[in-house]
Amino acid sequence: MTEAAHMLEGRCLCGSVRLVVQGTGDSIEVCHCSMCQRWSGGPLFCLHGLPEDAITITGEEHVSRYTSSEWAERAFCSRCGSNLWYHFVPGGTRALMAGLFTLQDDVKIGMQIFVDERQPWARLAAETPEKTGAHVVAEAKAAGFGFD
Repeated sequence: MTEAAHMLEGRCLCGSVRLVVQGTGDSIEVCHCSMCQRWSGGPLFCLHGLPEDAITITGEEHVSRYTSSEWAERAFCSRCGSNLWYHFVPGGTRALMAGLFTLQDDVKIGMQIFVDERQPWARLAAETPEKTGAHVVAEAKAAGFGFD
């Protein structure tokens, strides 16, 4: 596929914040951690690991940010409240809420993380690779990111 075929356009509920993403959209990651559950009302479905330069934001003045931990920032639209992204600050990447975009039918769930914190009612029918929170943190530490 060409780079143009991987361009996605999304927006918040009211349309004040618009996002254009280059070079992604092939799979969705699902996070079951307790923080994502509280933030999204269930598992977090996202386009993950996106570098800052792959995302163009229009309506930045309507983006509110919340520092949810030493390494994470979460953003939402200040007008309609739509959750926008999770920003992994040490890595400089973002996970954009999948529901902001109209994705192609062939987009599948690529990974589920923090499955040890998954609610019993949040089991997905899709057969996907799964990682526990300990596994995710160990991988991040191995990549040079520090966590307490």
